Amino acid sequence: MRNSWLVALATVAIANADNLAYSPPAYPAPWANGQGDWADAYQKAVDFVSQLTLAEKVNLTSGVGWEGGQCVGNTGDIPSQNFRGFCMQDSPLGVRFADYVSAFPAGVNVAATWSRDLAYARGQAMGEEHRGKGVDIQLGPVAGPLGRIPEGGRNWEGFAPDPVLTGNMMASTIEGIQDAGVIACAKHYIGNEQEHFRQGSQQNYTVSDSISSNIDDVTLHELYLWPFADAVRAGVGSFMCSYNQVNNSYSCGNSYLLNHVLKGELDFQGFVMTDWGAQHSGVGDALAGADMDMPGDVAFDSGTAFWGSNLTIAVLNGTVPEWRVDDMAVRIMSAYFKVGRDRSRVPVNFDSWTQDTYGNEYYYAGEGWTKINDHVDVRGDHAQLIRQIGSSSAVLLKNTNGALPLTGKERNVGVFGADAGSNVNGVDGCADRGCDDGTLAMGWGSGTDNFPYLVTPEQAIEAAVIQNGGLFTAVTNQSGIDFAQKAAAQADTCLVFGNADSGEGYINVDGNVGDRNNLTLWQNAEAMIGAVAGECNNTIVVLHTVGPVLVESWLHHPNITAVLWAGLPGQESGNALVDVLYGKVNPGGKTPFTWGKQRSDWGVDIIYTPNNGEGPPQQDFTEGIFIDYRHFDKANVTPTWEFGYGLSYTTFSFSGLNVQPEPAAPYTPATGKTGAAPKFGKVQGASAYVYPDDINRIEAFIYPWINSTDLHASSGDPNYGWPTDKYVPKGAQDHSPQRVHPAGGAPGGNPGLYDVVATVSVDITNTGSVAGDEVPQVYVSLGGPNDAPKVLRAFDRLTIQPGQSKTWTTTLTRRDVSNWDTVRQNWVVTNYTKTVYVGNSSRKLPLKATLILK
Repeated sequence: MRNSWLVALATVAIANADNLAYSPPAYPAPWANGQGDWADAYQKAVDFVSQLTLAEKVNLTSGVGWEGGQCVGNTGDIPSQNFRGFCMQDSPLGVRFADYVSAFPAGVNVAATWSRDLAYARGQAMGEEHRGKGVDIQLGPVAGPLGRIPEGGRNWEGFAPDPVLTGNMMASTIEGIQDAGVIACAKHYIGNEQEHFRQGSQQNYTVSDSISSNIDDVTLHELYLWPFADAVRAGVGSFMCSYNQVNNSYSCGNSYLLNHVLKGELDFQGFVMTDWGAQHSGVGDALAGADMDMPGDVAFDSGTAFWGSNLTIAVLNGTVPEWRVDDMAVRIMSAYFKVGRDRSRVPVNFDSWTQDTYGNEYYYAGEGWTKINDHVDVRGDHAQLIRQIGSSSAVLLKNTNGALPLTGKERNVGVFGADAGSNVNGVDGCADRGCDDGTLAMGWGSGTDNFPYLVTPEQAIEAAVIQNGGLFTAVTNQSGIDFAQKAAAQADTCLVFGNADSGEGYINVDGNVGDRNNLTLWQNAEAMIGAVAGECNNTIVVLHTVGPVLVESWLHHPNITAVLWAGLPGQESGNALVDVLYGKVNPGGKTPFTWGKQRSDWGVDIIYTPNNGEGPPQQDFTEGIFIDYRHFDKANVTPTWEFGYGLSYTTFSFSGLNVQPEPAAPYTPATGKTGAAPKFGKVQGASAYVYPDDINRIEAFIYPWINSTDLHASSGDPNYGWPTDKYVPKGAQDHSPQRVHPAGGAPGGNPGLYDVVATVSVDITNTGSVAGDEVPQVYVSLGGPNDAPKVLRAFDRLTIQPGQSKTWTTTLTRRDVSNWDTVRQNWVVTNYTKTVYVGNSSRKLPLKATLILK
């Protein structure tokens, strides 16, 4: 694809005339070829697409408009093939806007389990529920935001601010979803690290465009792209490009990121869909590598579209080449066949806009009265898995003198704090969970779904205490400090609950516009903690938070005997917590983020106010790869609790580290050229694509047909007929064979990156008296002056009986010990000494060894 891969983005600011970061052009858009295990699906897609007219191909690529179908995203039907349009549905933790579905734990909790098996099981269960509702594409999982900034509103939808932990959880989740017969969608690609200004103007600020995440080439590859590469390697069917700009080019029109990096370097064979309203041009985005626009209209319910009939016109007038639309359609159908949608598809049996049984199929237009909800129960036995993930993700942060587990012999137990109780307006009393009332079990926004029920901590603990014959009281009025103090003075065991919430930026909760305003607990929970601890010498604090909070003001109170982070555990919240509190489950979760002592410890923050006049705010990622524990290590900042930390009801020891280099073939950059861009079918004259006479046109619905054979008039574009170079970047229409990216050659990148270069083994012994889970973690120092002191590279979760030793063996790949070279535009193993560290957190690494590569 031309020679843009030679461009070295060595620094954030490749200046343009405005001295702003710049993203270089990269054309043409690579065409799919069925690489890797896509071959069979690709051929089926080619056979299918070859039978379609141009209008039908456009129908595959174009959304029908917001509220134009029963799902949050819908494409047009293809009647000639008896093919129903695609149904896209949120969210990364369940089926949004539907009934009789499960509310799964959030991604951050999955990361806290450090278990690929549980990530897969959750993905498969979510996939089964989406499949049962008729959904084709689940809009998840999430690796963007990665979690650069702890206040970031949607961090909890993803996994962790570490690319390896997130990449493993992404891959396992994708495999689970797609094994269930549903296409997964890796999102939001890329640099979508805050909610403020992600769509330009907001609140009292007027800015012209969305925020620009300015990311240098090394940081892109070694940090933010890493988990997306794992997603491609796992076979993900779709990507969602994000709202923000990257280096001052909109993500969904960023040819460098879509054409050069995703489809070229990573050899992604699936399709790219836009986030809802993230499309900013028609021809431009098509040529830059976008394949499906969502929800299809320029503004919600506007009836206007960048694609639809305008894409048909763009092909007819030659600005978008026929092969590009063919490739869009083939990529979409390849994903469809790859996951077996042709074998597992059922009709859409729910409606996103109402849970009434009967209603209008076309909600905005108020047309198509029919049965729209069958109220199909798709939950199966998933509650058991949700409870298991909830307990497995609990992180024991403090436990003085064995305060936990509880024995069941406690005579008088008190529960305190609003976070322990119910939302007085009902479990789903706030739209898209946009409030902080009652216990927190998921954040807010499009990354949520409806609770079928929510077992609160108050309910579950009360049931356990009653069963054990004790006394129980709960003060869940956050203002009831006096009542709490009186109850705490009588109790022998006190459990105080606090939370911190966040979510998507279209919802404002208590002045927090998506992103958190601070890192303190919400609803003045610190006051409740202090009041209870002042009266009760066995005070246990339980935290439901979307990420780290500041705890130093109360953590060291002598009466606070234990602290437990429960995250966002979903519908079985209270039951999962009781399993841990009473020792039915020995906590084995590890914190998937660092807990600093003060806000400044992280070294980065949200841009809350514009910093570029009325132009797009500029978010310079000047810290590079140094986020979360990497920053704390580099800056020598002591955290409250480090990344990967977590206690157990037992103890473990590590010994016998053995690092064995393995022979691997030399790394060979990919070479050669692709074939020429293929075309499937034949485009007819404009008269073949005029609206059919028998069409009953639905209001605001996006169609592929044109009003007349006068393309200028049909387009409604006053600039129609401008010189081609106003619309078509140089090389964008080139269908000739293109050079293969040297770091590419297969989905996920050059196959040589995944060659095993070392085997690491270690003995782990349970030195305590009860069975427990331990998470061995392998960190590597790459040794260079610009490298992090250490980076996570491997982990696992093991169950070990008391007195038992297990030998755990893992591998390191060439990618694990490589750096991105901006000049070569490839991965290289430097000559600096590589050191392997093993332990059970990023700062408890008792074993180390030098890695000598063969």
